[in-house]
Amino acid sequence: MINVASAEARRVSEAALRRAGVPAQAAALQVDLLIEAELRGRASHGLLRLPRLTDRIANGVASPTATGRMEWRSDSFLRVDGQNGLGPVVAMEALRSGAERARRTGVVVVAIAHNNHLGMLAWYAEKIAEQGLVTLGFTTSEALVHAWGGRTAMLGTNPVAIGVPQEGTPFVLDMATSLVSMGQIHDYAQRGEALPPGWALDANGEPTTDAVAATKGSIAPFGQAKGYALGLALELLVVALTDSAIGRDVTGTLDSTRVASKGDVFILIDPGLQPGTTERIGAYLDLVRASGDEQGERRVAVPGDRAMRVRAERLETGIPLPRPLWAKLRDLAGEPASPTKELT
Repeated sequence: MINVASAEARRVSEAALRRAGVPAQAAALQVDLLIEAELRGRASHGLLRLPRLTDRIANGVASPTATGRMEWRSDSFLRVDGQNGLGPVVAMEALRSGAERARRTGVVVVAIAHNNHLGMLAWYAEKIAEQGLVTLGFTTSEALVHAWGGRTAMLGTNPVAIGVPQEGTPFVLDMATSLVSMGQIHDYAQRGEALPPGWALDANGEPTTDAVAATKGSIAPFGQAKGYALGLALELLVVALTDSAIGRDVTGTLDSTRVASKGDVFILIDPGLQPGTTERIGAYLDLVRASGDEQGERRVAVPGDRAMRVRAERLETGIPLPRPLWAKLRDLAGEPASPTKELT
């Protein structure tokens, strides 16, 4: 592993996308999502995704220039054909339109199909919540999770994000309905580390701690039967609103050759925030943090606290990247294999 300054990682990554035919503004948007994932300790949704993305562009299953075609089915329901564009480029274009409409109608549903991988949902929820809108986000994936009691992958990791305005940085929850994401499994595999017991099954439906074997098997749902039920419900919700593929028919978020067929849904709500509401929310979250013991042996955090601490540290010390990944990024950017401007 090496530590790379975030500005340098951003520059090289944007150059790699530009060489792949992505316009400058779209490249900056896509890379911002990946860099923020790295800064917040979410390597599974970070720069390891970029080589696959450039491969998808080269293979014609991801468009470097598409921004999506929008159709308002009603005053508050926006359906989007992503035209196989880059996930954050298509989604942010739709969310800009949806946020503007939500301020008039109060609530807007944005349903996106034919869009590439969204990445970290917290990134979207935070950006929209910063505008004073409550945000709910959902997306599906390839069948990667086994049913509770099952032995075969049948449903996606199906994450959910919730963003709520508060004083300062919005409150954001971002969680998969699987115990972990497949991106985390791939991150462990790339680093050659064993998985914790209970995370995954292999291709034969047997428990495994081998990350490589787990990539060919399935992940456990979080919370046992309850997490499985929630993941299944979100899969059906997204499919119903986007008319996207379901279960084992979903493709395109983990490979380089097939069109992405999952769906994305965002619900934007203008709560008409009253004076003092965001301050009360922030004060309550501080009370929650203070509810552990005074010696700090049982520290209480709210969702997002750890990510913000890691982000502050990595802005100072750099982003830890596997050396082969950094070399690959530099190669995609057309730069010498020997890394430069590393912090360590």
